Amino acid sequence: MDISEDKIVPIVYSANKKVSEGVILSALSVAYRCSRPVRVYVLTMDLPDMDARYTSITEETVKKLDGALKTVNGLNEAVRVDVTELFKRELSDSKNLKSKFTPYAMLRLLVDLLDMPDRAIYLDVDTMCCSDISLLYDIDIEDYEFAAVLDKVGHIYVRPRYCNTGVLYCNLKKVRETRLFERARQMVRKRKLFMPDQSSLNFLVKKKLILPYRFNEQRQIKEDTVIKHLCRYFKWYGPFFRLKNVKQWERDKVHEVLGITAFDDIYELYDKLDKIYDFGVE
Repeated sequence: MDISEDKIVPIVYSANKKVSEGVILSALSVAYRCSRPVRVYVLTMDLPDMDARYTSITEETVKKLDGALKTVNGLNEAVRVDVTELFKRELSDSKNLKSKFTPYAMLRLLVDLLDMPDRAIYLDVDTMCCSDISLLYDIDIEDYEFAAVLDKVGHIYVRPRYCNTGVLYCNLKKVRETRLFERARQMVRKRKLFMPDQSSLNFLVKKKLILPYRFNEQRQIKEDTVIKHLCRYFKWYGPFFRLKNVKQWERDKVHEVLGITAFDDIYELYDKLDKIYDFGVE
């Protein structure tokens, strides 16, 4: 069965081997709840000279993901994109290589250089879909470079319109016209930033669409939440705030610390498919 490209929802992740389970869980949640076929692009790279942990997600793992996604919808697919050489060319001299975040976070800044549709949704690995991501993909962003949700902390302490780019709906046609990602790469090469990729995009974007929190819920899941982002957050334990950081692959903590059961059907699906594809923990 053939289907036009504009009916396929393109999803982009950037990750290393260490978080392969997170990519699979997130992608399954997207596909399982999506009313359309999805094409998952997994951007990855090898930088062992910088850190022994910086190894790419293997072709075998992505093939297993592809098979798993096809059990949900036969038109789904997963594609591995090795951007090692592209990263070395564009960002190897960045002042932000040794920051609180791994270099993999900056891979989203290379998307304009890849063979991708005019629109694509970038997702951080620590995101899970609670409902149909087509609700996001159907939003008109023709006049915007990207659409994103305000960062819960950043929009207070950095800038009023400072967005969290863990969910980034990109208009790549517009981005290529304005050279937004190109200019962001230049910025992270030359200027030390706390959150390099996110801040560079926020500081340089000319026109962005601010989305409701339901598309990147950074706190409690609501009835209308589309995407839950399991990002770091501070919780008050009088007399101090403590940083909490629970990811979807830490199932016991998701249940006990976060009190979330909304992903249980995805965990059940993952376990069922794991018996077939043997995902393993690389």
